[in-house]
Amino acid sequence: MEQARTLQEPGRALDLAGANRYGQQLFLANMQFQRPRTPRLKDEPPQAGPKNFTPLSWRQMPLLEVDPDPEVVRARALAADSDLLRYCQDVVRDHAKKYGWGKEQRNKVRRSLRLLQVLQDTPGAKINASDVLQLPRYGGSINSTLDVLAAAGLLIDDRKPLIDRYFAGKTATLPAPMLAELKIWLEVMLNGSTTPPRQRSRDPQTARIHILGAAPIVQAWAAAGHQSLAEITPEQVRASLPAGGSRRNFAEYGLRSLFTVLKARKLIFINPTRGMRVTPVNRSVPLPLDTGAIREALNSPDPAIALAVALVAFHALTSKELLDLTLTDIVDGRLTLGDRVIPLAGPVRVRLAAWLDHRVSTWPGSINPHLFVSRRSAPRVIPVGRQFPWFRTKLRPQALREDRILQEILATGGDIRRICDLFGISVSSALRYGATVGHPDLAEGHGWTLRTPDSM
Repeated sequence: MEQARTLQEPGRALDLAGANRYGQQLFLANMQFQRPRTPRLKDEPPQAGPKNFTPLSWRQMPLLEVDPDPEVVRARALAADSDLLRYCQDVVRDHAKKYGWGKEQRNKVRRSLRLLQVLQDTPGAKINASDVLQLPRYGGSINSTLDVLAAAGLLIDDRKPLIDRYFAGKTATLPAPMLAELKIWLEVMLNGSTTPPRQRSRDPQTARIHILGAAPIVQAWAAAGHQSLAEITPEQVRASLPAGGSRRNFAEYGLRSLFTVLKARKLIFINPTRGMRVTPVNRSVPLPLDTGAIREALNSPDPAIALAVALVAFHALTSKELLDLTLTDIVDGRLTLGDRVIPLAGPVRVRLAAWLDHRVSTWPGSINPHLFVSRRSAPRVIPVGRQFPWFRTKLRPQALREDRILQEILATGGDIRRICDLFGISVSSALRYGATVGHPDLAEGHGWTLRTPDSM
């Protein structure tokens, strides 16, 4: 019967004999079955969806884990239809209108939703974010689809944080007791502890640096036959540290944090890092950049590159400050950064005007409040990535910022107070630049010439 319904032609009765002439397809009883609808024409407007939709509260567990054939999935997606899809049509339209999406992006999201409908184990249930991440394999898009599902209230965000994935990759081969100890440490690092001894949560980036420093050493102990960190002695800790440099510094901080938490939780008998001093890292001497490279980037035909380089080269903004800049931070040629008000240099204003004209003409409907936007961030309200737009240049923002501060400290003869006020840096950071005054390699006549922002 089910096979006959599958092969039934519109307007014709069921042909049981013809459908079973070459064999029978078995079906599981009482399973939901929907007849594929006729694909909608390209220019045909989407059907109005239901005003309300209640997703299923239960989920059908898959009988077998089989990777779908991408070609079959794409073919079935053309005819996919359900109440969930029709409900999402209105959400897509409203979301696109609010964030200034174009027709191409709207169609990509609709196609992605149909792909998800085909891939769902339980049609009509909420959709896992991990399933959305698989869409590129079938020609779908990720970020815009996630935004629509979240707006529709149909998204289950089961994505693992980056720090969890990084931790799992570094500890996958460790013995079970050692891995359990490391998981307890990571839990305390990320979420803190409200029971004595109390501890505040740390930034995930701090935990990542500790893992970076400690993971190679812990892996070496596991390879040597140790099952638990309670077996580690102070002598073994000192013998396993790198010879010097930043790698030794990262390892010392990582191991101290790890063993301090485990000792506080009474998971080890002694703290083998107790009393161990942290090796100071030698500070590098700031060096000037090639003027030609800076001038080339300032005159880049890409308005985003030209503006970003100008803001750093003239006003020494940090990479994070660039990412966080909003359109309302600049008023009447003045940039407000916290308590600082910076009058923008003339070359910066010229490049700012060029970028704003480019932004309006490229993304006229974008409501993103950030100054810098990209193809990925313009349809949303998120900042651009950390590498934007520097991945298209030979410069790095930190090196360019150091070059600008170095020029100022040398031009003023080592005025520490001046660069603290001008660039918003601490006295200890300013002293690092002040130490370059009188350095023989930075004297004129040794291949380097002092320049001012106006000379660029």
